[in-house]
Amino acid sequence: MTTTTPTRTTIVVPTLGRATLIACLRSLGAQSQAVEAPLLLVDDRRAGPDLAAQVGAELGTGHGLDLRVVRAGGGGPARARNIGWRHARTEWVSFLDDDVVPDPDWYATLLQDLEKADVADAAASIGRVHVPLPADRPPTDWERGTHGLETARWITADLTYRRSVLSSTGGFDERFPRAFREDADLALRVSRGGGEIVAGDRRITHPVRPADDWASLRQQAGNIDDFLMRSLHGPSWHAECDAPAGRRRRHVATTLAGVTALAGLAARRPGVVTAGLTGWLVGTAELAWARIAPGPRDAAEVRRMLLTSAAIPAAATYYSLVGVVRHRRAAPWRGLPELVLLDRDGTLVRDVPYNGDPERVVPVPGARQALDRLRAEGVRLAIVSNQSGVARGLLSRDDVDSVNERVAELLGPFEAVHVCHHGPDDGCSCRKPAPGLVQRACTEAGVDPSRTVMIGDIGADVEAAVAAGVSAVLVPTDATRPSEVVSAPRVARSLTEAVSRVLAGAW
Repeated sequence: MTTTTPTRTTIVVPTLGRATLIACLRSLGAQSQAVEAPLLLVDDRRAGPDLAAQVGAELGTGHGLDLRVVRAGGGGPARARNIGWRHARTEWVSFLDDDVVPDPDWYATLLQDLEKADVADAAASIGRVHVPLPADRPPTDWERGTHGLETARWITADLTYRRSVLSSTGGFDERFPRAFREDADLALRVSRGGGEIVAGDRRITHPVRPADDWASLRQQAGNIDDFLMRSLHGPSWHAECDAPAGRRRRHVATTLAGVTALAGLAARRPGVVTAGLTGWLVGTAELAWARIAPGPRDAAEVRRMLLTSAAIPAAATYYSLVGVVRHRRAAPWRGLPELVLLDRDGTLVRDVPYNGDPERVVPVPGARQALDRLRAEGVRLAIVSNQSGVARGLLSRDDVDSVNERVAELLGPFEAVHVCHHGPDDGCSCRKPAPGLVQRACTEAGVDPSRTVMIGDIGADVEAAVAAGVSAVLVPTDATRPSEVVSAPRVARSLTEAVSRVLAGAW
């Protein structure tokens, strides 16, 4: 008898469809050990050509990769990674950026790194990053900034997490909209919770991408994210992440000097103008020289540094103020639930008492669209349904199965369907409002009840969820008693509204 080695990891690559993606995929297709892991490309463009067709045309048919594309729709890298890991079903999830080139033995070394992580009972394993710099001249400011990725402590350009860790933490905080700080935030939450992130031996190359003259100015928006980090993790977060503190105080001083000069000009006070302008020029010149001195000092680089150094202090100060205001009361990240359980009759489909006829199945308005929104986020779906008609002799188990198959045909696939066939007087532990059916659904999915939501139309659904430690949303119908509505922790007017609230974080 032959045994099959379980797939260790799923490779998740968030992408904007850049040309660098093809180089990354070609490298994965040419590994010294064939990549036998699912490969999820998370297309984060708001619109664009079909990525699967685009990749297929570039790679051809012989790439040997188990490749699948899911859409994220422009929510940023944190959300794209979350959608990727929620679609994964492996023990580990390996994140790669779409602009890196894994070494030829990357996958083989990754498997060895995961074995070492298992021995250490680690939460995550980080790869090594190489950023090549020009050999014939000093690097530019942009190249030096990219080269800093080599020493970044928790960079997600090549970082593998246990899926259970991602589930328990809610994954990446999607309030970080850029590829900046979201990796450090998650790693800090994991490490503070006792999880260890170990260094692996695998290696990727991260080439320096071309950039226009104003790229460093746009990067100042990251100051907003720094203040989110401060709000979430306290003022010591820089030290814990081994992140440089930056030049924020100098930027503020330079900006204030410039504001002073403008105020003096408006007030027609030459002395104030002179003092403010002098301070602004000194601060700008010091910043410009700090960026010019280590570089090639050619005309293009000097011009770029002078222009951006004049604008960076004000931009950094502005974005810092935005961060202070926007994130001053930031709550800990919870993310989306991993599993949503749904009552069937009255919640997903019109309630036809003791229905054993698939032809009588009628979905509630908007049900398919609502469920597809959850599926698109990678949220898992399962049905939990009381069917006492079997115990009463009004239905057979085959009748129930046929109706459930029709529900799935109309509303899309469910990962599982859990049914209690007992009657109210049978004393079972599974019939709602007992928690057994809900507990079974969580156990079989391998999802903690705290990461689960139950949506139902009567009090029994809510009571079963609460007893199992699961969040509950009641969607009342004509069969719902007023007392059940009053006692429910969360109430929505429709399944569509319930799903919208779950996706908005109100669960």
